[in-house]
Amino acid sequence: MSARGAGGDRHAAAVVHQAAARLLCYPDRQMPAELPLLRAALEAAGTRPAQLLRPLLDHLGGTALPELTAGYVRTFDFTTRHCLHLTWWTDGDTRRRGEALVRFKERYRQHGLEPVGEELPDFLPVVLEFSAAARTDVLLREHRPALELLRLALTEDGTPYAAALEAVCATLPGASPADRAAAMATARSGPPREEVGLTPYGHLGLLPVLST
Repeated sequence: MSARGAGGDRHAAAVVHQAAARLLCYPDRQMPAELPLLRAALEAAGTRPAQLLRPLLDHLGGTALPELTAGYVRTFDFTTRHCLHLTWWTDGDTRRRGEALVRFKERYRQHGLEPVGEELPDFLPVVLEFSAAARTDVLLREHRPALELLRLALTEDGTPYAAALEAVCATLPGASPADRAAAMATARSGPPREEVGLTPYGHLGLLPVLST
């Protein structure tokens, strides 16, 4: 592949990551005005991952804002089944998760970036914004099992937000696992064992079998 071709692929992936970052955030009053720009950028990218975001764009563009906000809360705030914090999938509510969050911050700083706002550094839209800005998918590849398990959970529940995970996973090397068992098999480390008095993190039998 030529340098020009590689650069074009990185740009197209960055467009998908930036768009997915915005579409996975809580829908605010600014979002409807931003959708045409996102759609145009994705169409210009012209890749399959970019096309995979179309159903979510259509959903967000064709649904009233109060319904969108209620749907977002139902999807992401009432269940850990759709958790957007990547370290939750591998470290749960343990002390080890704090160390993992520090590593996220260190990775951002290595690229001269610093997370702003109140979200944790492993919040998927934050990770996607970093990936777009730094033109690297290193954090996404390192947390591929979490992304795939989230993709499968969203798909199984029939939420339009599954399209965002489909698109993001499609920008990464290799094919996505077809089912949960295959996604779990890609995990490199075992589940967390050290609980610290917080609510149990296990759900759907996912974390207890995240082992090699």
